[in-house]
Amino acid sequence: MVSADLDERVETLARWMFESKYLVVFTGAGISTDSGLPDFRGPDGVWTRRDRGLPTQRADWTLAQPNAAHYAIVELHRLGKLRFLISQNIDNLHLKSGIDPDMLAELHGNVAKLRCQRCGAQVDRSAGADRCSCGGELKSSVVGFGQSLPQKELSDSYRHSQLGDLFVVVGSSLVVTPAADMPRVALQSGARLVIINQGETPFDRVCHLRFDERIGEVLLPAVDQLKQLMGTTP
Repeated sequence: MVSADLDERVETLARWMFESKYLVVFTGAGISTDSGLPDFRGPDGVWTRRDRGLPTQRADWTLAQPNAAHYAIVELHRLGKLRFLISQNIDNLHLKSGIDPDMLAELHGNVAKLRCQRCGAQVDRSAGADRCSCGGELKSSVVGFGQSLPQKELSDSYRHSQLGDLFVVVGSSLVVTPAADMPRVALQSGARLVIINQGETPFDRVCHLRFDERIGEVLLPAVDQLKQLMGTTP
């Protein structure tokens, strides 16, 4: 049963999306749990289970498919509302969902992509190439612990975070920097900050709207209500 409080907060989110001129969405591993992939610090996350002495979940990332939350973000784009998508995820599900690659910054890389060590271009791993057209060596685009984030993606993320008037966090505990700097940048630039995440984040006390419910219980009805406000619902 959906609480009245949740109804009110979803209505607020839908209205803010409707009013927004520059909506930026930021996703973490939590958005992909409904696709069968584990998150890290959620109620059943990899680190949460490890800290409890429980076995961690294994999943074949190549078989995972986008879920309704991924497609809801694509719908925001289709409606002309989404200006940019920043993701900490490496699971390739945003691209599988059909999001415009030019509107996406994958800060930690992508398991399906290789990156040129010379020019920074990305190519599909499935192509089987080991050299870029520029002659540079192709290596996994996934960013390991201690490695620098890709400069273009990081620069684009900072720029769009500064421009946004509504910044919506979906499924991230916001503790991994520099990716987690983006909400702070958005706040400092005057944006409304919305957090949809099961589990605490360092921004809970300063955000404008907070959801601890499952992502599908929030994002899907919010996008449906946005469509009603825009008059696009048949």
